[in-house]
Amino acid sequence: MRRRRLKVLGFVLLIIFAIAVVAAIIYCHQCIHYWQNDLKQTINAGFEEKQITLSDGSVIHYAEGPDNGDALLLIHGQTGAWDDYARVLPELSKNWHVFAVDCYGHGKSSHKEEKYYLKANGDDLIWFVENVINDKVVVSGHSSGGLLASYIAAYGDSKIIGAVLEDPPVFSTEEDYFEKSFAYHDTYKNMHEYLSNEQTECWEAYYMRHCLWGQLYMASSMDGLANYAQKYHEKHPDKPVQYFFMPESINFTFLHTAEYDMMFGEHFYDYSWHCGISHEKLMSDIKVPTIFIHAKDNYSEEGILMAASSNEQARRAVNLIKQCELIEISSNHDIHRFNSKIFIDAVNKIRK
Repeated sequence: MRRRRLKVLGFVLLIIFAIAVVAAIIYCHQCIHYWQNDLKQTINAGFEEKQITLSDGSVIHYAEGPDNGDALLLIHGQTGAWDDYARVLPELSKNWHVFAVDCYGHGKSSHKEEKYYLKANGDDLIWFVENVINDKVVVSGHSSGGLLASYIAAYGDSKIIGAVLEDPPVFSTEEDYFEKSFAYHDTYKNMHEYLSNEQTECWEAYYMRHCLWGQLYMASSMDGLANYAQKYHEKHPDKPVQYFFMPESINFTFLHTAEYDMMFGEHFYDYSWHCGISHEKLMSDIKVPTIFIHAKDNYSEEGILMAASSNEQARRAVNLIKQCELIEISSNHDIHRFNSKIFIDAVNKIRK
């Protein structure tokens, strides 16, 4: 009887072990292939990549979906590209005629430093609305793309009929506050120092060695993770660094790094990207119906804002915009990726 019980116990343990192995394989596969299914579904939904060349030779690369409704312009955040939105594009395309662009210095749009400014990029996107979309349009932008969407909503013509601002770093990236923000300490300060000194390792390795979230939450592991990134980059120089054991929220940071010009970030670091346009004026000049989606704030022990903007800053922006609804949620900064339904519902609501 005892031997039989041991056999049963051994069999159960073997099954548990097998399940654990399969779960680990699935997890690791998902960690590095998380984007492929989203992109495949986007292509299957009818999206096509296109390019338009402006009179000064600048190229705007974009993806266009089928014409299933009103026009929707999507502007990704910094270090991203148009397919940053792949998770929501198939669903949005059911009711919208979607245009998702690569910002200058990102993806396959022009990498011309003179275009790495709010006004230059914003004016060319207004041209894109007038000459490519050529119809009434709702504009939505994420993070720095949210500031570009604000510019278009404020200074575009009557074709702009609404805006969805997805967690833009409003007021937090102005000169008097920037050094208190997560973005400054985690990314832009490190990027500036990386560009200013001899580069002995790839950006991904340098970032992992110095990023704020790593120093706060897993400092003892970051050198090892940085070394892994360097080895991965040396072995796969034409591929984005991806950790098979790290979640999508980390790996996605590097998905489009190879197509990102760090001088774009340098202009964010020295604040020249804003072209002297205050966020107070930018928000005040938006006249179209707007939805502002804000990921609620939190702070480090040192008082660093661990969010795109504080709750107070987001509410200040909403009060400055003439017709604006605030949606506050507890979320990762990439709301359209990790809280897709909330983002899609907000976009669909703006046209009602």
